[in-house]
Amino acid sequence: MEYFDFYDIPVSFLIDEKELKKQFLKKSRAFHPDFFTLESEEKQEEILKSSTLNNAAYKVLKDFDLRMKYILDQKEILKGEGQDKLDQAFLMEMMDINEALMELQFEPNDTEIQKLLSQIKSFEQGLIAEVDSFFQKDFNSLSLDQLDSIKQYYLKKKYLSRLEENLAKMDLSL
Repeated sequence: MEYFDFYDIPVSFLIDEKELKKQFLKKSRAFHPDFFTLESEEKQEEILKSSTLNNAAYKVLKDFDLRMKYILDQKEILKGEGQDKLDQAFLMEMMDINEALMELQFEPNDTEIQKLLSQIKSFEQGLIAEVDSFFQKDFNSLSLDQLDSIKQYYLKKKYLSRLEENLAKMDLSL
């Protein structure tokens, strides 16, 4: 877990964001390329790599969804784009939402768009309720089943986010 090690913080889905920012700013000052202009080319390259790592790590770890994906990727729980499958029950539940979305693409209606957005948000809240307790646990104590549940949550949340994005494009009142 290179990013967590870089900031010397424990691997966790829920992190101390103030501590993360503090570490980021500290390393930003320590690895700022402008402070090393008189150093050797090798040293400048090393500092540039550290600065780049600092920016990339902070970008990922400060965002819950990116952090979740990063952890799942690093622990090889996610197989890769297109290889991880959503369960059939979820896809069946999404059928009605997808049909309503298609209808709205042909006949946009702000009221119906808002209703569908609300339905998706409600569904998201139910999903988080299923895995929230896993996020609270020490990462190393999570079972494979719990990690798989988190993976399913991540995939479903990503699916729902795409639906929300499509609706937001149609909604003139957003």
